[in-house]
Amino acid sequence: MKNPAEEKMPLTSHLDELRKRLIRILIIVGIGFVACWYFREWLFQVITAPLVKVLPQNSHMIYTSLPEAFFNYMKISFYASLFLTSPFTLYQLWKFISPGLYQTEKKYVAPFVISSSLLFTGGVLFGYYLALPPAYSFFVEFSSDFLKPMFSLKEYLSLSLKLLLAFGLSFELPVFIFFMAKIGIVNSKMLAKQRRYAILVIFIAAAVLTPSPDAITQIIMAIPLMILYEFSIFIAKFAEKKRPKTDDVQEEMKNSEEETS
Repeated sequence: MKNPAEEKMPLTSHLDELRKRLIRILIIVGIGFVACWYFREWLFQVITAPLVKVLPQNSHMIYTSLPEAFFNYMKISFYASLFLTSPFTLYQLWKFISPGLYQTEKKYVAPFVISSSLLFTGGVLFGYYLALPPAYSFFVEFSSDFLKPMFSLKEYLSLSLKLLLAFGLSFELPVFIFFMAKIGIVNSKMLAKQRRYAILVIFIAAAVLTPSPDAITQIIMAIPLMILYEFSIFIAKFAEKKRPKTDDVQEEMKNSEEETS
């Protein structure tokens, strides 16, 4: 059953609202980029720390074209800005979809922004501290007196940033399940019953989301996802209890019709 406000909102209004939200996001991300560019050297040291710790003595990274270092500093600043401004981005996303929600559902804006931000941050930190070090240690072990590692800055950043982004997004699973349960697509009994298939999908997703081909990184991603899936079953139960009753929905529709008439 759709929200009457959503039914009466024309497509052009949706597009105007989307444009307004995107402009605000771009402005904030731009401001964050300028701030992060000022700390680019420190950010560079932070992002390269997992590799530096496992590199053999006297090893270093290289760049193979004149503008490569400059553009990679820009990439680091941009991703750092996305990370820092993610709460604002999530809030703008909520404001865009909120006209299609019932009044009882709009009160979840604060829990949505806070939980999504914390889960995304938790995923990034998990990847940084628990996934990247063993993965890079595994790769560096193949070095020898004859075979010396010489890592490209561009390739390292591309791999690391994609991994961290993948961990951050994968940790959003409970929030995704919550809203799926709210609109009635899934429920806790269905999730519990399909657990074995979910585990298979999780391992496939871990293999796809991690650009690194080694099994260690994929397992490290799959394990917390399985834990989050079990937590999502509990979240689905909570969402089912909080779902608006039919009478409440009809009363909301009636009040919305009276306000618009």
